[in-house]
Amino acid sequence: MELLSKILIGLVALEHLYILYFEMFAWETIGKKTFRSLPADLFTPTKGLAANQGLYNGFLAAGLIWTFFIKDTEWSSNIAIFFLTCVVVAGTYGALTASKKIFVTQAVPALLALVVLLLKN
Repeated sequence: MELLSKILIGLVALEHLYILYFEMFAWETIGKKTFRSLPADLFTPTKGLAANQGLYNGFLAAGLIWTFFIKDTEWSSNIAIFFLTCVVVAGTYGALTASKKIFVTQAVPALLALVVLLLKN
């Protein structure tokens, strides 16, 4: 369970590093492919907004990665629970306000990692 928990946390962190990358540095290329429902002419003027969102996704990833370096297992679990819950909330909000697909791609992996982490404790 410990190894599975770390793998799932790592995958969620990697996903959010990828989101950081495309929202901060590839919004006008990967962003257009990802958010096809938005008109193409909106990507250039919203580049700064997307970069801000990407930065927040980077903070989520950083928090999850941080848990791998905390020696105290209880403290590490508590920090992981906090950041995974943040991802679940953000993914749920994104699903309600932007696209239901966000729930599946962001909230579900974080929920799975959270459940495994809680079962491990």
